[in-house]
Amino acid sequence: MYDRILVPTDGSEFADDAADTALELATELDAAVHVVCVVESGPLGTISLPGDGASAAEVFEDRATEFVSRIAERAGDRGLEVETEIRRGVPVEEILECADEIAADAIVMGSKGRSGLGRAMLGSVTEGVTRYGTVDVLVVGRNADSVASSASVDER
Repeated sequence: MYDRILVPTDGSEFADDAADTALELATELDAAVHVVCVVESGPLGTISLPGDGASAAEVFEDRATEFVSRIAERAGDRGLEVETEIRRGVPVEEILECADEIAADAIVMGSKGRSGLGRAMLGSVTEGVTRYGTVDVLVVGRNADSVASSASVDER
């Protein structure tokens, strides 16, 4: 059914819930997992921050590395094959490009991530991925029951 599952993360609780569901599904199907975090490109990334002089982009990339590493560790604990990746750009575009590049069979992501004005202005990443993607997208709501425990998995 699914041999390679893409798990985008922004470090939010919704993304972590979706990752848990993706890992359960991957365990059931013996699928490989690819975790990606997209650092949005833009003028903010060039600003130097006080203290150690790191740029905002460097700080964002460090946080992105933490986010994907956290999920990769949980995948490794389950004995799953896992790869991680940090990308820069527009999240919807980068997630869909990543799915194509790795030949993902499915994308599992949270129903929300951003909030407030940024989300209203930029639109929902999840909505964009579901609208423009060419593979199955499983959207996981906050504290949703896991796929593996709430439904039987049909391995056609």
